[in-house]
Amino acid sequence: MNILIASSEVAPFSKTGGLADVSGALPGALRQLGHQPVVFTPLYRQVRQSGAVLEPTDVTFEIPIGSKVMIGHLLKGTIPGSDAPVYFVDQPEYFDRAQLYQEEGQDYKDNCERFVFFSRAIMEAIRLLDLPVDVIHCNDWQTGLIPALLRIEYQHARGYEDIVTLMTIHNMAYQGHFWHWDMLLTGLDWKYFNWKQMEFWGNLNLMKTGLVFADAINTVSPRYAQEIQSDLGCGLEGVLRQRSASLFGIINGVDYSLWDPAIDPHLAANYSVDNWTEGKATCKAAIQREFGLPAEPNTPLIGLVGRLADQKGWDLVADVMQRWVNRENVQWVILGTGEPRYHQMLEGLARQRPDRVGVRLGFSDPLARQIEAGADMFLMPSRYEPCGLNQLYSLKYGTVPVVRETGGLADSIRDASPENLSNGTANGFSFQGYDADQLEVTLQRACDTYNTRRDTWRNLVDTGMKQDWSWENSARQYVSVYQQMQRQREVAREAAETTH
Repeated sequence: MNILIASSEVAPFSKTGGLADVSGALPGALRQLGHQPVVFTPLYRQVRQSGAVLEPTDVTFEIPIGSKVMIGHLLKGTIPGSDAPVYFVDQPEYFDRAQLYQEEGQDYKDNCERFVFFSRAIMEAIRLLDLPVDVIHCNDWQTGLIPALLRIEYQHARGYEDIVTLMTIHNMAYQGHFWHWDMLLTGLDWKYFNWKQMEFWGNLNLMKTGLVFADAINTVSPRYAQEIQSDLGCGLEGVLRQRSASLFGIINGVDYSLWDPAIDPHLAANYSVDNWTEGKATCKAAIQREFGLPAEPNTPLIGLVGRLADQKGWDLVADVMQRWVNRENVQWVILGTGEPRYHQMLEGLARQRPDRVGVRLGFSDPLARQIEAGADMFLMPSRYEPCGLNQLYSLKYGTVPVVRETGGLADSIRDASPENLSNGTANGFSFQGYDADQLEVTLQRACDTYNTRRDTWRNLVDTGMKQDWSWENSARQYVSVYQQMQRQREVAREAAETTH
C-alpha cells in the first residue's frame, strides 16, 4: 500500500510535541510491514539546523493563496533508521522562522495562510512527482484542509480517483481557528463555509474541516476516542459523535531502538528485565547525585518530566508536594518548563528542602532518560492525555507509573488492585477523579507498596518491562484502518454504479 503521511512536524527534523515522534516513527514501522510510506513536512529553519541531508528536486509549484500566487520547491531526504523518503516543502517566507507555529507565546498571524500553502503543495506534489498514493494520512489541523481539497477539487483528476484520507487527532484542544475572511485563502467556494462543514461559531475551523471531509478519523488512544465525543470534544463532540462509526483509537507506539535501558547510552548503567534491580540502583544513585539529593537507596524517588501546566495535572502535584515536602520521606526530581507560578513554587520547595526536591527548569533529552531510569515511580496525573508516551517509556525502564485514568493513560496502565495483581496485569497505580486528595491517596499506596511489599513491587516492574508497546503493533492497526477505508470506498463506488 502506498501511504502519504502529511505532518507539520517530523522527528528528528522538527518537533514541538508527540506529533513529531509519531510522524518520525510510523513510516519505518510501515516499511517493515511491507508498505510504501512517504512523508511530507515543511522545510523549517529547524530542519536545516538539524543537519538533515537535503537533496534538491526539480519540482517547483505555484500555489494560489487568496489574490496572490506563492512559489515553492520540494527537497528530499530520508527518515533516519529507515529508507522511507521524506519530502520537505520549501517556502522561506512561510517556514524560515525561529519557531514552528509561534514566537514568545503568540501564534504567527499568517498560520492559516502557511498551512493552506502546505496542504495545497502536497496535493500538487502528487501530480508533479507522479506519486502513487492509496492513502493520505493527515495529522492535526495543519493538514485538515487536505481531505476537503481531495473531495472538492481533486477527486476526479487522474491519479487521485482512488485516494482515501485518514485524519488523526493528536490533541483536540488545538483546532486551527481563524477568522471567516481566511476562507478566501483556502480557494474553496464560500458554500462550504457552513455549520456542517468548515464553519465553527462564525470562524473557519481547519480541524473540523478535516473531520468532516476525511474518509475516517482516528485519535491516539481508544479511551481518548471516547472522551472527545463528550466532555473533551472542545466543541466538536457533535461532529465526532456523528462520525463515530468511522472514528478509531490507536495508541502510539514506542521506538525501542531509541528507548531501551539495555542500550541507552545516556544511563549510568544499562539493564534489562533480567537485572534491573542492580541497574536501576546504579541509575538512582546517579540521578540523586545529579540533582544534589542525598544518596538514599531505599527512599522512594518520584520523577516528573514535561510541561509544567494544568493540563498535565500540576495544580494537583503542587498541592500534594506542598503537603508532603516536610512530612513524607520521599524524594522528587522534576525536569521541565511551563507556567511561571510552578517555576516559583518548585524553586521555593527546592530551596526549602534541597534534600527532598531536585528541580531543573529546562529540557534535556539525556536527563529525561536518566530520570526515567533512576526514578522508582513516574507521576502523570493529567487532566487529559490523548496518548502519553512517558508512561510507556517508564514501563520499559522499570519505573512504575502513577497516573490519572484518562486517555492513553487509562489504556496502558492497569492499577495495582487485588484483582489485577492476582491475574498478573497490574503495571502501575491509577486514580479516577481529578482531585488532589485522590492523587495523594494513590501516591501513598504506591509508596507503601514500595516500602513494605517488595515482592509486589518487583512484580509490577517485571510486568511493565515485559510488555510490548512497540510501533509494530500500532502500525498494524493503522494498516487495518487504511484497508477498511479502501473497502468502504469500493463498496460506495459499486453502489453508485448500480444506481446509475
